[in-house]
Amino acid sequence: MSAKRIFCIVALACGMSVALMGGRARADDSFRTIESASPQEIVDAMANKAVRGIANTATGWLEFPKQIYLTYKEDGVAKGIFVGPLKGVGMTLFRTVTGAVETLTFFVAYPGFYDPYVDPAFAWQKE
Repeated sequence: MSAKRIFCIVALACGMSVALMGGRARADDSFRTIESASPQEIVDAMANKAVRGIANTATGWLEFPKQIYLTYKEDGVAKGIFVGPLKGVGMTLFRTVTGAVETLTFFVAYPGFYDPYVDPAFAWQKE
């Protein structure tokens, strides 16, 4: 499989995740359970968790430049140069591993009602 084809597949998965996740938040999401949800809500939540996991596994590397930038903006140039990359490596590993775990356990209603393990749910969202 060529690198161009792999890139297209990853880009398509990320695009689908953005499309599926957009505008899905509801006020009563934190109080839903498997017992009180309809089968369609359960399948939707499972699909959202799977797509979120795939997206975080594929785009976890975005945390590296994001953490450098955020550290620079919050703490100054020196910390941005020296501490930012360390935070970036840590968050890259954390988000990528968390994405893989979410992908592998998309069928499990944990935590909460298929809630994200990481906040924000995606690397490109504001904290």
